[in-house]
Amino acid sequence: MTRLQLLGLAAAAALFTVGAAHAEGDKAAGRKLVYTCNGCHGVEGYTNAYPDYPVPRIAGQNEQYIINALHGYKSGDRTHPTMMAQAQSLSDKDIQDIAAYLSSLAK
Repeated sequence: MTRLQLLGLAAAAALFTVGAAHAEGDKAAGRKLVYTCNGCHGVEGYTNAYPDYPVPRIAGQNEQYIINALHGYKSGDRTHPTMMAQAQSLSDKDIQDIAAYLSSLAK
């Protein structure tokens, strides 16, 4: 490889690295967004009627897991009618904020 090719490769790698870094969520903003989540996820032992699905507790869950799950519901890669509908209205920033708040709570 020539020096110019190596320089171009290094610049491209730097851009991908910057794009891959995820922004920190705002816990205070996330707290304001989870009121809907608590309707199902805040009730011990709650099970949806359709589909019959035990609703997991999400307080204290891993931040990246929450981000991935919400993006999955939003894109349709994960399927659950209620969660897909809820995720549609969330921006990427909302998802980061919700994940930051929920992951900061005790399990």
